[in-house]
Amino acid sequence: MTASLTTETERRGSTVLISVIGDLDAAAAPALHQALRDITPDTTALMLDLHHLRNMDTAGLLLLLDLHRRAECLGLRVLAVGWQPQPQQLMATVAGIRGPGSATGERYALAGFRHLIEGRAERARALDHEAAPA
Repeated sequence: MTASLTTETERRGSTVLISVIGDLDAAAAPALHQALRDITPDTTALMLDLHHLRNMDTAGLLLLLDLHRRAECLGLRVLAVGWQPQPQQLMATVAGIRGPGSATGERYALAGFRHLIEGRAERARALDHEAAPA
């Protein structure tokens, strides 16, 4: 897999803004693992700008959830904005929520929803691996 995702990071006061550009899949792991490199003790929030996220699969969703968890462990408030139709629909499908736009916004901010979607994404990825030709 070739990396098809880049991130751009900028600091705005006590907030670190990470713009996610491209496709979020397993190949994006190195870019997302480096995303928290600009966190300093005075950082209070992490904002993920997803306006330029073209496509996301379940592996990418798990990476995004891992980034969210790691940021929360650092005591950061996390906000994801700019959900595009395909990633938004994938998250809704994995969560088992019907209807466009139903997997983002207030529901996503709840820790219980994150755990629900994380568990379902893990199961979906396991099923994908079982179905893949050897």
